[in-house]
Amino acid sequence: MKFMIPFLMAAIPAASVAQSQPGASQALPAAARPTTTEVMVILTAKQGVTRQQIVAVMPSEIRATVKLYLEGKIRQWYSRGDGKGVIFLVDAKTEDEARAVMETLPLAKEHLMEHQYIPVGPLMPLTMLIGPEAQK
Repeated sequence: MKFMIPFLMAAIPAASVAQSQPGASQALPAAARPTTTEVMVILTAKQGVTRQQIVAVMPSEIRATVKLYLEGKIRQWYSRGDGKGVIFLVDAKTEDEARAVMETLPLAKEHLMEHQYIPVGPLMPLTMLIGPEAQK
């Protein structure tokens, strides 16, 4: 187990560089691309939106967010460490599914927030730990 942390630390930058290259997603074999299990949604206030505009909508936003959480559509939520918004992990297989969930929220309906959608899934470098036979 002592080798796992150095292995992951070495593998993650290589995978990130490979994925950031133009056309890299086409070059990666299908087995190397993770299945999307959730979509991370990063919300920030749109340029020119005031704190007062957001605070006015927050009671209904909180109720709607809790409802989505209780329905299992939002799995986790976090405040951004820089204080500039929130991050949701949405139970969705595509960006479009996550967008449909997020568009039901009051802040989105009022067009006060920017949304960035990032599909996420299992850490694929871990497949190297289990060997090619187990990957099938």
